[in-house]
Amino acid sequence: MKTVLRTFIIALLALTVWSCNDNCTETRVRQQFTPVTLSLLEIRNDLKTEAPRALEHPGKIYVKDKYLFINEVKEGIHIIDNSDPTSPRAVAFVNIPGNGDVAVRGNILYADSYSDLVALDISDPKNPKEVGRIGEVFLSGQFEGGSWNYNPSIRAINAQDVTYITETIQTNCEDNPTVPGGWWGGWGWQTLAFADAAFNRSGGSTASAPGGGGNGQAGSMARFALYDQYLYTVGQNELHLFDISTPSKPADFSTINLGWGIETIFPYKDKLFIGSSTGMFIYDNSNPAKPQQLSTFQHGRACDPVVVHDNVAYVTLRTGTACGGGQNQLDLVDISDLTRPQLIKSYQMENPHGLGIDFPTLYLCEGKYGLKVFNAQDPFSVDGHLITHFKDMDAYDVIPLGKTLLMIGKDGLYQFDASDPKQLRQLSKIPVGQPLI
Repeated sequence: MKTVLRTFIIALLALTVWSCNDNCTETRVRQQFTPVTLSLLEIRNDLKTEAPRALEHPGKIYVKDKYLFINEVKEGIHIIDNSDPTSPRAVAFVNIPGNGDVAVRGNILYADSYSDLVALDISDPKNPKEVGRIGEVFLSGQFEGGSWNYNPSIRAINAQDVTYITETIQTNCEDNPTVPGGWWGGWGWQTLAFADAAFNRSGGSTASAPGGGGNGQAGSMARFALYDQYLYTVGQNELHLFDISTPSKPADFSTINLGWGIETIFPYKDKLFIGSSTGMFIYDNSNPAKPQQLSTFQHGRACDPVVVHDNVAYVTLRTGTACGGGQNQLDLVDISDLTRPQLIKSYQMENPHGLGIDFPTLYLCEGKYGLKVFNAQDPFSVDGHLITHFKDMDAYDVIPLGKTLLMIGKDGLYQFDASDPKQLRQLSKIPVGQPLI
């Protein structure tokens, strides 16, 4: 009887200890999606130039001559005079509802505004003027995990406003953590282990306006690309070509179906490298009016920007709110035979986002884990040549500019003196929430 009683007491104590340890406190950030309907008339009426404002949700970056263009996710574009990289100065904010991407040729800036493509004359960067618009050419898209689509029956956009909510909850310690990006009921809630919001140079006191016929430069997250007399844009399942032979009057030219999950576009020489959630597409662009697919490099499902140098493509794969999958890695791909790309080597990373190559220096953004700088001279030992790792910053995308490096993240825009990659020196930072002067 004593033995039975002792066994019962031990079991009861074990159960008590297990129950006590079973409850954990966890802080989570979740997204609340609220459906909204916006008429095209309302959206088009709201495009206007405003006074400079603070960064709130910075997205993609673009550079042309002495100017920086920073996307404010879903809201418009900050124009920054960057004549002195140590002291960038805000010029204007262009309110563009539903904006996610930008490209600049000469004095013409191209931007998406939900379903429309807009052309703006930025000869006077303080007062951009709309000079062209192609309506209802983009049918759907995503911002911060929230989707939108064009409703032709009422000529309006059905979209989702996203609100981030931080909460502390009691959880079962034995349960697996919530997978970032899990959908919980259509238009309702999405639970996140972290908020992975889409956030795609020289001395002198005054910059001249962007000029000439040249193109600017985008980061690896870009969905817009310029080549020859065309602007290429990628949507979730297509490549769209616009004729910009008359830059101020873009014309809808053609559309190429690419499948599903298309994310980024990177032009290199006379080729196009298109990143998707399942692989990298390689297109021959020797005839810019009619790109032809050469091959596909397939991988597991994950977000997938790509950059290229010579015969090597650098591809990052990461888990994310919209991409799914469980891979966080850097793939180096041999593209010496463009019809048969093959993996050179995969390197495990923490949560890689955008990247840039100024060979042999490879800059890789690790999201909330910071910025990593590698020497990529030997494609088989990149991980063994980590030059430096900045851990105290958020890194979303980069643009290497030789002696200067631009980096954007959820906490703002950084500029570095990159003349010696082993000794990156921060020149300036435009932090989120701080008014731009």
